[in-house]
Amino acid sequence: MKKWMRTETFAAWAFMAPGLLIVAVFVLWPIVYGLPLSLTDYSVIGETHYVGVDNYVTAFQDKSFLASLWNSMVYVLIVPIIQIISILMAILVNSRIPLIKAFRAAYYIPVVTSMVAVALMWSWLFSSNGVINYALIQLGIIQEQVGWLSSSSTALYVIMFITMWKGLGYYMMLYLAGLQSIPTDLYEASMIDGASRWQTIYRITIPLLRPHILFCTLISLMGAIRVFDEVFVLTNGKGGPGTATLTSSLYIYQKGLVQFNFGYASALGLIVSVIVGILSILVFRLNKKGGVQTY
Repeated sequence: MKKWMRTETFAAWAFMAPGLLIVAVFVLWPIVYGLPLSLTDYSVIGETHYVGVDNYVTAFQDKSFLASLWNSMVYVLIVPIIQIISILMAILVNSRIPLIKAFRAAYYIPVVTSMVAVALMWSWLFSSNGVINYALIQLGIIQEQVGWLSSSSTALYVIMFITMWKGLGYYMMLYLAGLQSIPTDLYEASMIDGASRWQTIYRITIPLLRPHILFCTLISLMGAIRVFDEVFVLTNGKGGPGTATLTSSLYIYQKGLVQFNFGYASALGLIVSVIVGILSILVFRLNKKGGVQTY
């Protein structure tokens, strides 16, 4: 056996090999195969023809696809909201107070709950005869029942709220891990120098959490653009009413796995991938320029 095969490097690659194989088969290969597929009118039972960039031209003339892209971009608005609330929640549960472990577990329960179960639960709460309408009417905030999921003006925002509610605990735990890696000496020194609580958060906590903020923002950004489960369950796979909740992932699903238009679906998927890549680059650049001087 060669010497390099006995090194830690070989052991590391051996442990990573199963995961890398899965990524290669189910992520990299579809991406590589998707490009030539997007240039055809691929048919499962008929003859496939090369159509060039026609699928891409059609995509930017497709009003439903453009509407789904717009909805996905609107969905991205929840990313900074989730990050801010998650950081504040992490700071809260990082405190040494009684029953804090129970609070952490309670915040994390939605994360491990099936999205289908979560979507069904909230659909009942937001139904016309649901608890949300009843509570708001009793408080005098609204005068009559509101069709939260049947109105084009509220449906998308309700689903965004559900996504945010489910994801908060996940990002909170990531930020909590980051907070617990920050030396307490920094906080003690800042308090001796007379810094307030908010000054220590702004000057110490946020700058030292920047790697975690970058990671969580990227994950949240990609999750917001490719949101599918909650939209599919709450709208029966249609993205209604009309195109009010039609997201890019759901529209690609409709074209590819419902209408079997795989070539066009591949083109749509590559367009969305490029958009995600551009937004990710912007996040990296903003993170690099947005550093805050520590206290």
